[in-house]
Amino acid sequence: MATFKSIALIPAAGMGKRMGASINKQYLQLNGMPIVAHTISVFEQSPLIDIIYLVIPSEEFAYCRKYVVDAYGFKKIAAIVPGGRERQDSVMNGLSAMREYVSDDDVVLIHDGVRPLVTENVLQESIHTALLHDGALVAVPVKDTIKTVHDGIVCGTPNRESLWQAQTPQSFRYGKIFRAHLSAKADDFSGTDDASLIEYAGGNVHIIRGDYRNIKITTPEDLILAEAFLAAMKRERAQC
Repeated sequence: MATFKSIALIPAAGMGKRMGASINKQYLQLNGMPIVAHTISVFEQSPLIDIIYLVIPSEEFAYCRKYVVDAYGFKKIAAIVPGGRERQDSVMNGLSAMREYVSDDDVVLIHDGVRPLVTENVLQESIHTALLHDGALVAVPVKDTIKTVHDGIVCGTPNRESLWQAQTPQSFRYGKIFRAHLSAKADDFSGTDDASLIEYAGGNVHIIRGDYRNIKITTPEDLILAEAFLAAMKRERAQC
């Protein structure tokens, strides 16, 4: 049976302007620990994950290594990679950095640095689905009615049953996602997420049912929610 590695690629190069804080949002405290440290911990502790690549702004390397990587003793981080202008550029930088150390059949799980509440079950299903298909997208069904709007006027109401809210991780065989990024760059195509690049290349991305608690922390309100969700998840684990 063929063997493969599972690599977590964690882009955390965003500036977090909506958070209104004096430091980038990934370093804000969540229950006494930086948000990005919570996120890394999920992959560090998972037996499914072999190595981690962390993508952050180059000017934050020293800070991140001291207050996140070294402070919490993370051992799986193979490299800290400089981010790019846009998230797509940051992911491409991470994929390029691992090029010499992974094979096309290895699985890459691309996961937001400020999405710290992903579960082990989701990681397992993501890897399994990425091995079988062109890609795996964690998502949840949209709960609210969605309107399309033009110039402040409602112009449509899409069928909610066909709408899903994308989360991460988004997982792919390394060769597929690396080639999709190369193709997008050559065509000057900018996608809204990594799955959209596979779609652009003609691939089929399969949905994995996610969890509404797997939120991306981008506002102060999200931080409050994350604290409540984290406490609830700890209680659930204690009862098992």
